Amino acid sequence: MTAFAQHPIGSGFDAHSTADDVLAGIDLAGRTALVTGGGSGLGLETVRSLVGAGAHVVVGCRRVEAAERALVGVPSTEVAEVDLGDLRSVERFADRYLNGGRPLDLVIAGAGIMACPQTRVGDGWEAQFATNHLGHYALVSRLLPALVPGRSRVVTVSSAGHFLSGIRWDDPQFAQGYDRWLAYGQSKTANALFAVQLAALGAARGIAAFSVHPGSILTPLQRHVPRDEQVRLGWIDEQGRPAAGFKTPPQGAATAVWAATAPRLDALSGVYCQDCDVAAIATDDDMLRGGVKPWAIDPGEAARLWDLSAELAGLDAFA
Repeated sequence: MTAFAQHPIGSGFDAHSTADDVLAGIDLAGRTALVTGGGSGLGLETVRSLVGAGAHVVVGCRRVEAAERALVGVPSTEVAEVDLGDLRSVERFADRYLNGGRPLDLVIAGAGIMACPQTRVGDGWEAQFATNHLGHYALVSRLLPALVPGRSRVVTVSSAGHFLSGIRWDDPQFAQGYDRWLAYGQSKTANALFAVQLAALGAARGIAAFSVHPGSILTPLQRHVPRDEQVRLGWIDEQGRPAAGFKTPPQGAATAVWAATAPRLDALSGVYCQDCDVAAIATDDDMLRGGVKPWAIDPGEAARLWDLSAELAGLDAFA
């Protein structure tokens, strides 16, 4: 990715476009997609739209039975257990998939947690960094042999939450004091930087990567944010109605689906997208306006995060 590529390209879509809108005329028959977190919220909308365009979708999730209930009536799907906070679970999932011998055309890394109480997983890792970023890093790395050269795309679901924090190199695991919002922001910056470095490393193999801000949407992701705090933040009014500017789930799923399939992105691997277009670089701190902060698309930061992730996970698929 080059800095000049990070600007809108006039996609013809906007914040009001839905996942079905951006997939109109796109045929995914014969393609296999993996959607993490595909059993609820935006992930579920993503699965429905991809299936509607002809794809077969593997839904990777922690709560298999709940996902299977949510997907009743959605054809051409299968549910498989993966706990992104547990790298052994990630390894088991990847091994099962690779043993099946199937190619993997699309990966939408959408599972995540937000603003949770301080939780440690793995080797004492902060849970949001581990679940939102490190688990996806390990998952994509292990699935690399199944990705199709010249065709596969990996899309990480970041957020305007990345405005809250770059990578805290001096204390990424919050050993010196936990702030749930800074931890979330760091994990969303990590999602974007992962796409930057995967795009750089995967270019020789014809593997493309993108990160996306889906927009502001009320989904189960907000489970750790009390109602009164959501009112104070301006997300909802006193009656629980979403604020102006919030998207519906079909609109929220659209940017990830667009990034996974849009032909116009063929030469733009690594960019950060929002509202079904390449995002502009953010020049202020207005998270509702969005855009991408320079620290979330910096190639040096991306390479440094990749090295840290490889060390923590004990895995570097490109080494």
